[in-house]
Amino acid sequence: MQSRTRQRLDELRLKLLRLHKILLDDEKEAYERIFGPVGGPGKLLGLVMSDPFFDWLHQISRLIVRIDEISENQEATDDMANACVVEAVSLISSDKDSEFGRRYKTALSRNVHAVAAHSAVLKAVHDD
Repeated sequence: MQSRTRQRLDELRLKLLRLHKILLDDEKEAYERIFGPVGGPGKLLGLVMSDPFFDWLHQISRLIVRIDEISENQEATDDMANACVVEAVSLISSDKDSEFGRRYKTALSRNVHAVAAHSAVLKAVHDD
């Protein structure tokens, strides 16, 4: 993988991590408005892993893991990295008809920090 491609992938990973954290915090607040306090970080982690309320966020988590795997692979190619970029764009541009798209658009509409993180991901994928 070329160093510019690796750098772009690293930047995308950081921006996706930030976006994921903001979305997770936002979903936690939404969950607590409906079901009451979550409790400590361990209980939140259990909910994130097993409660359908948080399932839509797993798509971002899986993409971050895929980026990590490619970054650690000494034989990774630019095409492999670019596939992650395309997936990121596709994911955050999801149609409102999909579960992810609907939940993502809702989060963007209520959280200015999510909008800023969304813009940062777009900038990371479009910077050449």
